[in-house]
Amino acid sequence: MPALHTDALDQLFTDARTFNKFTDEPLSDAQLHAIYDLAKMPPTAFNASPARFVFVRSPEAKKRLIPLMMEGNQAKSMAAPVTVIVAFDSRFQENLPTLFPAMDVKGMFDADAELTATAAFRNGTLSGAYFIMAVRALGLDAGPMSGFNNAAVDNEFFPDGRFKSNFLINIGHGDPTGNYPRSPRLKFDEAAQIL
Repeated sequence: MPALHTDALDQLFTDARTFNKFTDEPLSDAQLHAIYDLAKMPPTAFNASPARFVFVRSPEAKKRLIPLMMEGNQAKSMAAPVTVIVAFDSRFQENLPTLFPAMDVKGMFDADAELTATAAFRNGTLSGAYFIMAVRALGLDAGPMSGFNNAAVDNEFFPDGRFKSNFLINIGHGDPTGNYPRSPRLKFDEAAQIL
């Protein structure tokens, strides 16, 4: 498989930023479907696919979410075209017979609550990262963030307790005037080693 062109690498990684400000250009249902259809494809353990995504777009839905955020995240999320709740399914293994027919692994997760919780969080987080890359690949921008009350979001949006919120992402057409200056990154030998 050939390496991606430098322009694609720049769009996905080098020039990509966490956007704090977005234009008022809306996102269509088709765009939201396209993001999910890309994000669902990369690997998760046993193809478990525990990530769940709630696209908070309507003014009514925003009014439910915004008060549950830290003050510093409220205005920018209210102004963003869409805020996505990235969550995970705590009972993802119920879908394994369909999603991973090659092997019967549902029982392994049914028998081990700690393994299930770890796998749900880890693979749901991984899919959230894939989601950000899908947003960027489709020419849009993302502003991932913590800074919200997980328990309150879960109570408001997932009252049956099955899904658990992980992090939020504002998405849309980014306005670079809201970006901070590019911060430094750790050098290879500060963050990695070759054994």
